[in-house]
Amino acid sequence: MSRRPRGPLRSDGHRHRTPEAKPVIDGLSARAVSEIHRLEHTRNYLRPGDVVAAVRLWKGYVHRPERELWHDHEWGNVHWYCCGNPLEARALLGTVMQAISPRSARELRKVVSRLDAVWE
Repeated sequence: MSRRPRGPLRSDGHRHRTPEAKPVIDGLSARAVSEIHRLEHTRNYLRPGDVVAAVRLWKGYVHRPERELWHDHEWGNVHWYCCGNPLEARALLGTVMQAISPRSARELRKVVSRLDAVWE
């Protein structure tokens, strides 16, 4: 009976496995993060890491000074084409909340609603 080859050794002599890293969103359980990760790999409109990037983009946008938000509302922002549109990121979060289970959606909705409260 043959054995599987052993993994590489670390510098301290111990073996370890490096699982695929799942980005974490503060306030979500491991179950919700796992479900989002699975959704990103099964839907053609999502790539791995899109939901975390959307949360980061929305969070960065809502915490900007009010005068900058007003300027973006009046004139638009020319940098959104390269750095991402936060309004599209928010719409993506709404789509993801509808696609996941109610329990995980509730957790994500809680995180997003805190950010929405800052924006409004």
